[in-house]
Amino acid sequence: MKLFFLCFLYFNTLIVFTQNVAVLKYSGGGDWYSNPTALPNLVRFCNDNIDTNIKETIETVEVGSIDIFQYPFLHMTGHGNVFFSDEDAENLRKHLLSGGFLHIDDNYGMEPYITKELKKVFPNKALIEIPKTHPIFNMVYQFPNGLPKIHEHDGKAPKAMGIFHEGRLLLLFTFESDLGDGWEDPEVHNDPEDVRQKALKMGANIMKYVFIS
Repeated sequence: MKLFFLCFLYFNTLIVFTQNVAVLKYSGGGDWYSNPTALPNLVRFCNDNIDTNIKETIETVEVGSIDIFQYPFLHMTGHGNVFFSDEDAENLRKHLLSGGFLHIDDNYGMEPYITKELKKVFPNKALIEIPKTHPIFNMVYQFPNGLPKIHEHDGKAPKAMGIFHEGRLLLLFTFESDLGDGWEDPEVHNDPEDVRQKALKMGANIMKYVFIS
């Protein structure tokens, strides 16, 4: 009996302290699979620098699948079209309202499609700009000016937009920044190291907000 209890305690400890993230696969023809090295690099950076214990095997999960409830942190990116069915939207809404978090990183060209589809998920909520004083900008690393600019795109100022529920930020949309490009292997975009570090540190703040706060 004592051995059974110790095994039970051990495996439950692993469950509690192992944190899971996944890439969100969506319909519509957009390249949900872009930036394949981004999330693995961010996870390693977090585990090495901010005391997270995130599983380094990155899974892919479909919006409409019940499997999304296994992942407190979902990451979504792409350049083009996004489509959520009514079933997708309901499943994602339930996930987020039950404690999940979604980070959507516009890889350039995604914004008009995702903003339309998010109205299916939260018909009565709007994306609003997150103030620079929000904790997500200083969880570990300090970003007093808000979201860093990683890639030029249209040369516009980067924006961190969010959807809140009962005071909790449950969805983050990063636009005109392209954090994911900064997380990728150095040779993919040839970004200067200081730019990559800004992207990784902002990503670490997001992870810290989700898993620790």
